[in-house]
Amino acid sequence: MQEPISPSGEQVELSSGDQRAVVVGVGGGLRVYAAGDRPVLDGYSVVAMCSSGRGQLLAPWPNRIEDGRYEFDGRSYQLALDEPERRNAIHGLVRWSHWSVVERETDRAALEYRLHPTPGYPFTLDLRVEYSLGEDGLSVRVQATNPGEEALPYGVGAHPYLMAGDSLVDGLELRVPAETALISDERSLPIGRQPVDGTELDFRAPKPIRSVQLDHCFTDLVRDDDGRAGVELGGRATLWVDESSTCSPDGLIGSCMRREESTS
Repeated sequence: MQEPISPSGEQVELSSGDQRAVVVGVGGGLRVYAAGDRPVLDGYSVVAMCSSGRGQLLAPWPNRIEDGRYEFDGRSYQLALDEPERRNAIHGLVRWSHWSVVERETDRAALEYRLHPTPGYPFTLDLRVEYSLGEDGLSVRVQATNPGEEALPYGVGAHPYLMAGDSLVDGLELRVPAETALISDERSLPIGRQPVDGTELDFRAPKPIRSVQLDHCFTDLVRDDDGRAGVELGGRATLWVDESSTCSPDGLIGSCMRREESTS
């Protein structure tokens, strides 16, 4: 009997010591990452379609483009609105595409994808993502190559949901070493930047998240000698990043539910 086809495509299992990760062919994303019996990411089942962007790669842009319109090199372009309720184009063009596994070892894998021109993004872009497990945990490296002769617009992000045990988000302590944060409007589009000092967004020292609703890009990060900034959750999970966008996910249910249920 033929095995059912997973909605997330090919499954690439990695292991190193007590660490385990599963990389998927759909979107080149990360479905599972665990250390021992403790999940580090809130992932999804092999028989489920990825929901809420769990573990996905966001390219050639992360976040939102207002009305799906942008200008580049003196020309205007119109993207499809895949967040129609807010009239935004969101999180790029490769989240649901088939990526090819080009390298595979016990503790590392590499996947590649060529993004061909589309009406809203008439450029060719070669993408490669490498996942590796080691003593410092999981490392993810994304490489983008422009095979053409003209410049193209490009950005990249990732969408993991960190976990720190079975606690709800409210009771967890968060540390984000950022001096400022972007402020967004009702469409989740940035409209300005403010210092975090004296606001509920000041997580430079670890403190409980409690009722703070987070969906913010943190800026002016304080970095270590390697040029990275460490976002820490619950004292048990650390995400080392170049830039940080932090979400508390208020709109999700299940294992990512963030609040105590009210009894009143």
